[in-house]
Amino acid sequence: MRENSRVTSATRQPGTPSAAVRPRLIATDLDGTLLRDDKSVSSRTVVALAAAEEAGIEVFFVTGRPARWMNVVSDHVHGHGLAICGNGAAVVDLHGGPGAHRFVKVRELPRENALDAVQLLRKAAPGTVFAVEQTYGFHQEPDYPKLHMEIPDNLLPAEQLLAPDGPDADQPVLKILAYHPDLDPDAFLTVARIAVGDHANVTRSSPSALLELSGPDVSKASTLALCCAERGISHEEVVAFGDMPNDVEMLTWAGQSYAMGNAHPDVIAAASGRTVANNEDGVAIVIEQLLADRL
Repeated sequence: MRENSRVTSATRQPGTPSAAVRPRLIATDLDGTLLRDDKSVSSRTVVALAAAEEAGIEVFFVTGRPARWMNVVSDHVHGHGLAICGNGAAVVDLHGGPGAHRFVKVRELPRENALDAVQLLRKAAPGTVFAVEQTYGFHQEPDYPKLHMEIPDNLLPAEQLLAPDGPDADQPVLKILAYHPDLDPDAFLTVARIAVGDHANVTRSSPSALLELSGPDVSKASTLALCCAERGISHEEVVAFGDMPNDVEMLTWAGQSYAMGNAHPDVIAAASGRTVANNEDGVAIVIEQLLADRL
């Protein structure tokens, strides 16, 4: 199903976490958060995730990654098998394993919005190049760098990729990737947000000047809020982890939230707590403490 409903509560600033509220769901980013820098899940983290599920706490992976890159955690999705991918653009059932995932919910970026955003960003930041992420396809402009270790399905200007009769026109657009070879990453993000306005939600998760553009109301937070509402879980019952600007809204929304020791300054400011870096098993340490507090 496709879903684009607004979740206005997804920008709520949490108050002081209350020990009286027992967590029912853990929402964690992957790269720079749950995963170590070598993209592995440590044995300590595997044990902590399994212990949380055993204790009745659901674990959701909430990532900017596309579904096809979820093999790194597909063995750890436990009972529900779901992950939020593409910065909230899709909820994916990973039970089928790599290459056999099923899209449960898609919150697309309308093509007209995507085209407007591309044109506005080209004008505001000349030299920007684009790629297009769809449910089952990945396309890029000829000058877009090889950032993703994969062969694109098509090499065409973004305007052709997003045209009504463009490649895979029957597939929803999940997000647009915008890369600038020279701009500072945070400066590029600021320029893009001003230029694009309400045509798309603009964020970033890469250390380079690579931006991610989703539907106007689509974020990790808004899709997580939808998933929690379907389960009768309130924001106070969610514990979230993240490290980059695309995690800020989720960390602000959750009742308890933790910035990693390696986190971006905006993430540290948004979170209600802080843990150690991803290479030091920061997520596992907090989960272990949460479970100990339940005894």
